[in-house]
Amino acid sequence: MPSEEYLKIPRERVGVLIGKNGEVKARIERLTQTELEIDSETGAVTLIPQDELEDPLSPWKARNIVKAIGRGFNPEIALKLLDDDVALDIIKITDYVGKSKKAIARQKGRVIGRGGITRKIIHDMTGVDMSVYGKTVALIGEFEKLSVAREAVEMILNGARHKSVYAFLEKKKQEMKMKEFQEGVKFM
Repeated sequence: MPSEEYLKIPRERVGVLIGKNGEVKARIERLTQTELEIDSETGAVTLIPQDELEDPLSPWKARNIVKAIGRGFNPEIALKLLDDDVALDIIKITDYVGKSKKAIARQKGRVIGRGGITRKIIHDMTGVDMSVYGKTVALIGEFEKLSVAREAVEMILNGARHKSVYAFLEKKKQEMKMKEFQEGVKFM
């Protein structure tokens, strides 16, 4: 029998994980063949896989969906993690600026951009969803695009100018389009 797993999410995200009348929790359980036991007081989540799993990766996917919701994503975006080609990547801002609350707030502001423009540009250029929550930047997307988005976020956290990051994203977008085109030509 697969073993249970334990994770913890921020208490203020428990309501989002459960959803109205428990709908989100029930949907995750149904789609991942797991049972979620949620302690609303502590934010502790116990993930219990069913005995017979159609997809052996289901418990792992459930864990990532719960983590994503805990990192600020809405359930619809988090459920994209059911796709085998989609992954969750969490970047700790403290790894770049230490524990200073001011530095963390400044970097969060840089990643989001004035009026959310930087976050929007990263999403538009890569198709990767982003959540800036607490001391982390979380990304959900296809592997290749995810690595481009991660590199862009890391450039910002390392102090690169936004203009340079946008130019990098534009170049990568062109490269990905060219690669898709070339792969498309091979299969014709």
